[in-house]
Amino acid sequence: MDEAKPDILLMQELKGIEDNFPRQPFEERGYHLAIHGQKAYNGVAIASKFPITEISNSVLDGDELARFLEVEIEGLRIINVYCPNGNPVDTDKFSYKLSWFESLAVRLQSMIDQDVSFVIGGDFNIIPTANDVHNPADWEGDALYRQEVRELWRIMRHMGLYDAYRMKHPTETDCYTFWDYQAGAWPQNKGIRIDHFLLTPDLADILQDCRIDRAPRSWDKASDHTPIIIEI
Repeated sequence: MDEAKPDILLMQELKGIEDNFPRQPFEERGYHLAIHGQKAYNGVAIASKFPITEISNSVLDGDELARFLEVEIEGLRIINVYCPNGNPVDTDKFSYKLSWFESLAVRLQSMIDQDVSFVIGGDFNIIPTANDVHNPADWEGDALYRQEVRELWRIMRHMGLYDAYRMKHPTETDCYTFWDYQAGAWPQNKGIRIDHFLLTPDLADILQDCRIDRAPRSWDKASDHTPIIIEI
């Protein structure tokens, strides 16, 4: 936070309830917070230098998992997501993933129909194309790369939403945001791009930059994800 000084930060996979969130370091730096936590699993939060108005923390009816947080900041709608992984694919986890994304698509389409400008960002747990994975063959059959899941990504794109990273790096292949802890994935650069920003057309028009900051992945006890940054 001190190095990047983001105006707004989207965080996923908190693995804790709101009462346990470390508010003080953020508030000392002048950030407002919106937190939707859950004991031991999931959890999303937003830190902003501007006041936050919370809109919703669920996209799937009856879903008790903390995966979604929709807010308004300075007149801009921002959605932070920690989307379901879906593995193993022969379990209810995969059908839950499909249902969750279908509900998300309905929500996004409704916002588009109402001419709401928005940014949606976070861990989508979707590898969109073969250009977003070190070796596609390694991921065949995985819930992050299954045909049904990539089709859900295309549905969101076909609504008119723009993939911020691909706007600035349309053909790049070495563009990963996640490297597994197993099998030397990070040292061998065997990564995948699963953390994304999607923008409505009016915001895509004023997108200045989108980049992946790989440096934190090399830190001691690092997350297996690394930050993706947009400037609008």
